Amino acid sequence: MCPQTTSAGLTARELVDYLDRVLEAGRFRDYCPNGLQVAGTRPVRRLVAGVSASKALIEAALAVDADALLVHHGYFWKGEDPCLVGIRRERIALLLEHGLSLIAYHLPLDAHPEWGNNIGLGRKLGWQVDGAFGGDPPLALCGHLAAPTPPSQVEAALAAALGRAPLWIPGGDHPVARIGWCTGAAQDYIEEAATLGLDAFVSGEVSERTVHVAREAGIHYFAAGHHATERFGVQALAAHLGEYFGIASEYIEVDNPV
Repeated sequence: MCPQTTSAGLTARELVDYLDRVLEAGRFRDYCPNGLQVAGTRPVRRLVAGVSASKALIEAALAVDADALLVHHGYFWKGEDPCLVGIRRERIALLLEHGLSLIAYHLPLDAHPEWGNNIGLGRKLGWQVDGAFGGDPPLALCGHLAAPTPPSQVEAALAAALGRAPLWIPGGDHPVARIGWCTGAAQDYIEEAATLGLDAFVSGEVSERTVHVAREAGIHYFAAGHHATERFGVQALAAHLGEYFGIASEYIEVDNPV
């Protein structure tokens, strides 16, 4: 049964307690803290979702009178300078000034079997999921296409689904029947994908070394864009939260060509 939001509104802490549980955030060794990153002062009646907590997204959320911001890429990454100066100070000062809560989930949102980035990408392309690989818990998915498909058609399907042309590194002249994918900066899973005998691997980013692995291992590689491949999770999760808690929710796109 869905909870009833009181007239006082849902608190950010209540929202995060629910998200921690359903996303199983404690299972993941992540590069950043998951959950409530900046505590606001407003009850959550309107939630805005976006990929990354840029200043532009914060300003867009404030423009629609949001109370909380749900993102995939938040703050406080491992190895990052912890000093609140420059653009870091400006972003957090803007959140605090307006009492806006910042909620971020990284790997738990990539991997979730219903609202995750990876399952969302697979659904968008019509790929059938056969299993998972890459990490513990596993993040990447593998599956199959409805029929063996020329890689040029996979390239075209990605472009149509994501609104940007992917970078295709041919791994031979074979068609694509079995495919693996992991959104974002997951290009190094290509070697495991090749070991599994997959015909192609799709991720967001590409490294110099990825080109050589694709050619030498005989696996097609498609770099489809970090931002472009990671829009699905926050959209699906925000829609669920809006329905579950009876709050207003919307996704705001901040263009990013990478």
